[in-house]
Amino acid sequence: MFTFLPIIVIVVLFLLAAIKVLNEYERGVVFRLGRVLKAKGPGLIILIPVIDKMVKVSLRIIALDVPAQDVITKDNVSVKINAVIYFRVLEPVKSIIEVEDYMFATSQLAQTTLRSVCGAAELDEILTHRDKINDQIQAILDEHTDPWGIKVTNVEVKYIDLPQEMQRAMARQAEAERDRRSKVINAEGEYQAANRLSEAAEIIQRYPQALQLRYLQTMREMTYESKASTILPIPLDLFSMLQPGKSGHGHEDSEG
Repeated sequence: MFTFLPIIVIVVLFLLAAIKVLNEYERGVVFRLGRVLKAKGPGLIILIPVIDKMVKVSLRIIALDVPAQDVITKDNVSVKINAVIYFRVLEPVKSIIEVEDYMFATSQLAQTTLRSVCGAAELDEILTHRDKINDQIQAILDEHTDPWGIKVTNVEVKYIDLPQEMQRAMARQAEAERDRRSKVINAEGEYQAANRLSEAAEIIQRYPQALQLRYLQTMREMTYESKASTILPIPLDLFSMLQPGKSGHGHEDSEG
């Protein structure tokens, strides 16, 4: 029994070194004596110990945080911009043999691309058209990482850190814009009210009876609103007699 023990140990070690199990989202790039064979997996993989070497590659989407970059925009404003990129490996063999460390290379490329794209745009464009900036960065990254077998699926600018002076200036600008809109809305309301009053005056001029009805409705509303007050109704004809045109006409009639 003890004579077969070394053989059993060798067989067990051989199996442990030869048999590999890969998950569904993993692929193994196999090198045999330094030459790449192909990407294998998922499932059970059998390697030749000492001769074969395998490098695991994950095919899941990777979220890579891009550190904050100091950027001077096109209109000479210094800001700090942070972003996050989402990418995945489509071709495991290329991701291993075309670049030494695709994670590090993609991170460095994302930083330089972020600075170049944001530096070529004005601050207002970065703030208001963030989707456009994201698309430009994604297109550049996807073009440069394609030879590495990597697909950049999405880029998002996370935050834009503005200087304190710029924040105060933008706050004043936003307040002025709100005041302008408020004045425009008030002016529009006055204009519409004036038009309505003009239309009401024309209707009353054509139909004097409408003024009588409005007078009675006003008295009714005043009675409901202030029950403790005493309201003495005055005929509208009295006001018409006090008008200059009316009084002059009545004087001429009396003389005649």
